[in-house]
Amino acid sequence: MGTISVEVSLANPQEAKLQPVQVQALVDTGATTLCIPEHVRMQLSLQELERRVVTVANGKKEVVSYVGPVKITCLGRSCFAGALVVGDRVLLGAVPMEDMDLVISPTKQQVTVNPESPNIPSAIIM
Repeated sequence: MGTISVEVSLANPQEAKLQPVQVQALVDTGATTLCIPEHVRMQLSLQELERRVVTVANGKKEVVSYVGPVKITCLGRSCFAGALVVGDRVLLGAVPMEDMDLVISPTKQQVTVNPESPNIPSAIIM
């Protein structure tokens, strides 16, 4: 499977006067969280909550900012998450994908809403 991107809207729910940022996010189910580059953090005026150690694709560890909250909207569904400030593009990981009940369609090479819950996101809580 090749790389899959999806359009997402990122917003700072604590700064209603700021416009959301529309970006093409790389979808990575091997990553857990939302990752954003520094320029997106600045555009949304997101404050650092803490520092975290991350392991990047080449296996090296880095200490990065963890910011939030961020409102993520994709395909008509939304969630709130923290974001790691790292890299040069937005990366959408597995946790926000699960929270919005989005899935990857391997045959279509795209992100879609879960076909088992097309009208409203669902979650397993047991």
